[in-house]
Amino acid sequence: MTSNTLARIFTAICACSTMATSSLNAQDTLNTSQLLGGINTITTAVPFLLICPDSRAGGMGEVGVSTSPDVNSNHWNVAKLPFSSNTGGIGISYTPWLRSLVPDISLAYLSGFKKLKNDQTISGSLRYFSLGNITFTDVVGNVTGQFNPNEFAIDIAYARKLGEEISGGLTLRYINSNLTGGIEVQGAQTRAGQAVAADLGVYWLHESEVAGKDATITVGGTITNIGNKISYSETGIKDFIPTNMRMGTGLQLELNDYNTISAHLEFSKLLVPTPPIYATDTSGNTFILHGKDPNVGVAKGMFQSFSDAPDGFSEELKEIIWQLGFEYWYDKQFAFRTGYFHESADKGNRQFFTVGVGVRYNIFGLDFAYLIPTQQRNPLENTLRFSLSFDFNKGIKKAKETTTE
Repeated sequence: MTSNTLARIFTAICACSTMATSSLNAQDTLNTSQLLGGINTITTAVPFLLICPDSRAGGMGEVGVSTSPDVNSNHWNVAKLPFSSNTGGIGISYTPWLRSLVPDISLAYLSGFKKLKNDQTISGSLRYFSLGNITFTDVVGNVTGQFNPNEFAIDIAYARKLGEEISGGLTLRYINSNLTGGIEVQGAQTRAGQAVAADLGVYWLHESEVAGKDATITVGGTITNIGNKISYSETGIKDFIPTNMRMGTGLQLELNDYNTISAHLEFSKLLVPTPPIYATDTSGNTFILHGKDPNVGVAKGMFQSFSDAPDGFSEELKEIIWQLGFEYWYDKQFAFRTGYFHESADKGNRQFFTVGVGVRYNIFGLDFAYLIPTQQRNPLENTLRFSLSFDFNKGIKKAKETTTE
């Protein structure tokens, strides 16, 4: 495998979670203070787990933890599903990813759920991330083979109502990341990275009135990807997976029989260690000048993530991503969506607007989303998302109506 091949793989993966490069190591104690307050991104293994997989959320600034339940809730907050008005559904989504950098990277997502008795649901999903086709060559440039680096995650989940207005859910996840096809890199035999993780979610829904209109207030919270570290070789360093905390709230207003609007505000933060600033003493020994040791266990890393930023509290605040999302429905058949996603310039600099549309007919739903970066020549520009959904409940209702007639 050539250096260009490796560069393509890892550049694409890193671009999934960050649009900037961090400077982690300092050469001496004289210039390290200059790094405080500068670029210091957090990177993890398998960042594809954080990519928005569906078009509805993709058109609303990638909000999802507090929105109304749909077939893709398994990714955002499985606790929403017991409040679904449908008995079940299946969704298929496809996203060409980083089209401005590489033409053949994509994310495919298949999800579904079934409502059980006593306000319980079971659900599952499959996420497949392809990094395109890679040609392997030897040191003199002779082609030795081809490989398609890929990653996937399989989920199963259970959720139930804990009261009239609150529900909780648990998701179990298997993760497989095969980036090299088992070849030898720099004398070390590589392998596919594997992990097992869990998500915890809670959702609160309250029906009320606002300005004389029927209103629904929602609050949601999740901690996702709580799992073991990943290694790609027998002797390699183990990397954190992207454990993430997300919370948000939303308000939906029924303006009349035909028009419904909703607005959502959400926040998220990675629960993994922030890279510290290193320095070297006169003897050539490296030590941590600012921040905390990132080589800790998963549980300690989660708690440490709230107080380990080298620049203190001000940098901790920069690690919080915030999103705004809006959705308008006409006659529950046609939807228009828009939103905004904001990440600090020092923590990845993903800042973009989104727009989307949706249509529902009988048991079918079709959604489309488009991403608009705030800066030109952004790797995320021209990102499109397509989703198709099938609603079981509407089909049942239609059959009953036909039988009655």
